[in-house]
Amino acid sequence: MKIRKVTADTLPKAVALLQAAFPESTYEAQVVQGLHAHGKQIHDWVCIHTNRVIGYIAFTPAYHGTEVCGLHLAPLAVNPEFQKQGVGSELLRFALNQEPVRSATIFVLGRPAFYQRFGFSLCETPICPFAKNNDHFLGIRNHETAPFAVGYEAEFTTNLPTRQPPKKRDKGKKSPRKTP
Repeated sequence: MKIRKVTADTLPKAVALLQAAFPESTYEAQVVQGLHAHGKQIHDWVCIHTNRVIGYIAFTPAYHGTEVCGLHLAPLAVNPEFQKQGVGSELLRFALNQEPVRSATIFVLGRPAFYQRFGFSLCETPICPFAKNNDHFLGIRNHETAPFAVGYEAEFTTNLPTRQPPKKRDKGKKSPRKTP
């Protein structure tokens, strides 16, 4: 297993991985494609195993107004065939030791039980616009005390997924046929 910076050759493979890891959503892949297409600052790596991209992690600037106040970790993805085998943990450990990630405040919206194993703790401030009550918003090296809504690159907010209401099941009844 090798971890490498994303290149022009590995970016399409990383996007394909995001589509496989998040099959119900195009959001993550669109965000990453948009960040790269628009030349935004992004620190991202892929995990390669037998010439396949099996993991991906990215960090982008976090904002307090127009000032950078840290980095957002998003997305972190592992090919479904390799999940629950430590690939995501290894990728996260690696990335947390790379500059500029190693010395920055890092924010993540995710499962607290997973990220707390790496030193993250729940944030009271800043406020994440995507997390109700900040209940899944964590940080590491976070020294912010003043309340503010943390900002993201525009690609995170312009590609927001739309939630479709669940379809009602038919329960065996045939719907009446409509005549034109």
